[in-house]
Amino acid sequence: MKRILIYILLVVLGSCGESTEEGPKEIEWNKEKSLELNKDLALEQEIEINLFLEQHKDWEMIKTGSGLQYVYIEKGTGDFAQVGLTAEVEMVISLLDGTECYKTEKDEYQEFVIDKSDIETGIQEGIKKMRIGDRVKMIIPSHLAHGLVGDLDKIPPLSTIVVDLHLIGLIK
Repeated sequence: MKRILIYILLVVLGSCGESTEEGPKEIEWNKEKSLELNKDLALEQEIEINLFLEQHKDWEMIKTGSGLQYVYIEKGTGDFAQVGLTAEVEMVISLLDGTECYKTEKDEYQEFVIDKSDIETGIQEGIKKMRIGDRVKMIIPSHLAHGLVGDLDKIPPLSTIVVDLHLIGLIK
């Protein structure tokens, strides 16, 4: 019993000395490191998108300078969408793996003001290329969707989303 108490005492006294281990190193973060990280993330997503598109060769995507890609599934004949108008849409939002995240209910639609609402930036960009009756499929990289944190519900962080968007109407 005496040996156990001496052993415990030595362990306790030995652990009270100064630690020679360094704490976590602080990383110097700067603009260049941010740009490098963003380029790496964009490259990873571009690879994922290209692999996805390899399985959807019939989608002849149009790519914008921001990284949004879209293809017309149906062409409408109505008025073009414009900033400030309220869009009435049917929409399905999915992940690249096919997981459906959000969908408007059957025979219902969602409304949002073009360029003046909190709907995803990629959807805002894409709808301005549409006219009433158009149905498009959009591939929206995370920086135009929900970014680093996702939507804190169904869309994970850094997720590229696929949006099937049908423009039903426009309200002035």
